[in-house]
Amino acid sequence: MSLLDSLVSTPGSGVASVCSAHPVVLDETLRHAARTDRPALVEATCNQVNHEGGYTGMTPADFARDVRDRAREAGLPPEALALGGDHLGPNPWKHLSATDAMARAEQMTADYAGAGFTKLHLDTSIRCADDPPGALAPEVAAARAARLAVVAERAADPATLRYVIGTEVPVPGGESAGDHGIHVSASADVARTLEVSHAAFEAAGVASVWERVRAVVAQPGVEFSDRELFDYHPGQAAHLTEVLPATMVFEAHSTDYQRGEALAALVHDRFAVLKVGPGLTYAYREAMFALAAVEDELLGTRGSGLRTALEAAMLADPRHWEPFYPSTPVPAAFARAWSRSDRSRYYWPVPGVEAAVCRLLANLDRVGIPDELASQYLPWLSAGEVPGIALDPAPTADVVRRAAVRRVLDVYAAATPPPVTP
Repeated sequence: MSLLDSLVSTPGSGVASVCSAHPVVLDETLRHAARTDRPALVEATCNQVNHEGGYTGMTPADFARDVRDRAREAGLPPEALALGGDHLGPNPWKHLSATDAMARAEQMTADYAGAGFTKLHLDTSIRCADDPPGALAPEVAAARAARLAVVAERAADPATLRYVIGTEVPVPGGESAGDHGIHVSASADVARTLEVSHAAFEAAGVASVWERVRAVVAQPGVEFSDRELFDYHPGQAAHLTEVLPATMVFEAHSTDYQRGEALAALVHDRFAVLKVGPGLTYAYREAMFALAAVEDELLGTRGSGLRTALEAAMLADPRHWEPFYPSTPVPAAFARAWSRSDRSRYYWPVPGVEAAVCRLLANLDRVGIPDELASQYLPWLSAGEVPGIALDPAPTADVVRRAAVRRVLDVYAAATPPPVTP
């Protein structure tokens, strides 16, 4: 039974869907699952990983191989790992004509399915260069999604594939800077999505695929951007369950930074799949900056210069943050360091930044982290708050950065009772 099947058959269960390529985030996700005897759902987005390499330089087969290797090292059984492809559609090639963009999207989707990704979110809502102005008609988006289902079915054993539909989410990569409102999906809109998608699958000759659509993406009223964070209030999306088939659950995107009670309320309201990504790398960045502050206190100018290296990398290649952050210098500098959107996550693999991270870890391994500075810069670092960390002797910098990620995973674990599997 697939993970999505188990979520459907176990009311009240849920899972964190971790969407990240950061090695520490991936390792801790898989170790956490192994240690707590839970399934791990790891996803890649169309911009992050595709047949042309994406911004990580990885194809779906590369990413799948890397995650499976990490899972094996973490002691996670193969059957406990599920791989998902998120926002599979023309978004990376939206500057092209619909014909060209969809041809590339079809190849990407086939490669995801062929590499063993079994949870496929079909998202064809994005306008291509020659599409009419305004929002894409639901019928057009549904027909394009059905095309992707056709190629996925040909590329893998159909019995292994489960599908997610729906598009009421931020675009891949996150929201742009600026104030904007938030809405909760209307029941009629979700019902319309289900109706036109079902019809499109039938028209494309893959009616049987509909029986394996296990989730629909809807907007429960949670979102974050460079400046904003919208919390979930229990019951605010409960009305959507009226139109949800018994064979499906909801998937919630952008649940990063939600409180544990809010995450649990989402699961109660049948949002069984909770997407998280930037919230994990934000926690990693926060820990690295705190460790850099400790290093500065101890070594001054003889330290790694981590923050300087990261800022230099972001300024040298602004394409990953400039469209999302304020245009004026001081707010932009603040956002590059501290924004919840965490566009800095794109820059940790840059060689100069990687070298600075290695120097910081080595320096703090050599000089240690005094209790006084841990209290000042890492107040959460206590045995009670982070189980498994021994404070005597003091933890290494590597242990600290991993514990920061694990703290976020613990919040999701507490909010998502695992499904029952036969």
